[in-house]
Amino acid sequence: MLAEIITIGDEILIGQIVDTNSAWMAKELNAAGIKVKQITSVSDDADHITEALSQAEKRAEIILITGGLGPTKDDITKYTLAKYFNMGMRRDAAVLAHVEEIFKRFNRPMIESNRKQADVPDGCTVIQNANGTAPCMWFDHNGTIIVSMPGVPFEMMYLMEDEIIPRLKKKFELPFIYHKTILTANIGESFLAQEIEEIEDSLPSSIKLAYLPKLGQVRLRLSTSGTDEAQLKADVEVYAQQIIKKVKPYIVAEEDIAIEKAILDIMKEKGFTLSTSESCTGGYIAHLITQHPGCSAVFAGGAVAYSYELKELVGVTDETLAKYGAVSEQTVKEMALGAITNFKTDYSVAVSGIAGPDGGTPDKPVGTVWIAVANKHKVVAKLFTFGNKRAQNIERSAIAALTMILNLLKEDSN
Repeated sequence: MLAEIITIGDEILIGQIVDTNSAWMAKELNAAGIKVKQITSVSDDADHITEALSQAEKRAEIILITGGLGPTKDDITKYTLAKYFNMGMRRDAAVLAHVEEIFKRFNRPMIESNRKQADVPDGCTVIQNANGTAPCMWFDHNGTIIVSMPGVPFEMMYLMEDEIIPRLKKKFELPFIYHKTILTANIGESFLAQEIEEIEDSLPSSIKLAYLPKLGQVRLRLSTSGTDEAQLKADVEVYAQQIIKKVKPYIVAEEDIAIEKAILDIMKEKGFTLSTSESCTGGYIAHLITQHPGCSAVFAGGAVAYSYELKELVGVTDETLAKYGAVSEQTVKEMALGAITNFKTDYSVAVSGIAGPDGGTPDKPVGTVWIAVANKHKVVAKLFTFGNKRAQNIERSAIAALTMILNLLKEDSN
């Protein structure tokens, strides 16, 4: 069963917002046994919308559309759909009552543009949007299901989970799609491929292997589909275990999780705590950690020590800063040890560098980053030389720091 996603809005095409809807929808569809064939973003233009829909109908049995359902004149999706399907418009009484109730609840006056939210193509099935005023519209066109939803993420998500996915499961006999993801670090994609070449060559045609590299990490995803879920999992697990055994030193997790989540899981199991002392990353490492529920069981907190004065408060001496500078092995080691002492944690990580685009010197160019990780018994520091892009340097530094924490944890476990 193939699906396509069409997102509508000039704001996506000019980069004003990031299209997170498509990624979320694709994940949910895949979990339901529906493969996404293509994702298309189009402008608020009737011809563009019509062309995208016409092409999608040639490729997919399910088409999901988001955006363009608001009360303003640039929201043209439902009128374009009515014209495409050669339908008139009608005012849906249930939708109108829902919109009126929302405005009454918030004691806000209604104008005609708000009432027009209840106008829908007269041949569609209306699905009530419990979290907003724009209704969801379901069309069955020559056996192809076309669903138009609001672009507001939380409205779309509730509709997908509560209405669309259950209706699609009821209408179609969907297969199981199973993915097994293995997270690796400290090995490049090409070297990893070389290590597992024989295993990859032995995979049956029903199991596909994908490499998903990202800044010091590579995810390996084994995928298959069919009708017997238990058998699919068993078949994939055979090859997954072969890969894990072959590249065991580089394995971070045997599931699809972020590297910081893997660290949190290991530390929670062992009863360890963690703190951070960040300069050039500006708290980004702490952000990555604290986005995961339950992180407080491990993460005590940290400091963003950008200035010399704050580095001294964390634990760096005047003498070290004067002799070696803020971006140095000696400074990050003292930052890491200072975090252990001041924040009373078992492990810590410290980062200091020149993120750019300026601030570099001949001996310490932009992209120079020192990272240290420590526990109560040792401290390890490493020099990295990244590029001249600030955002990338911050992200690379964070991932390198997390990898170093993971390596130290592994050393302590041996």
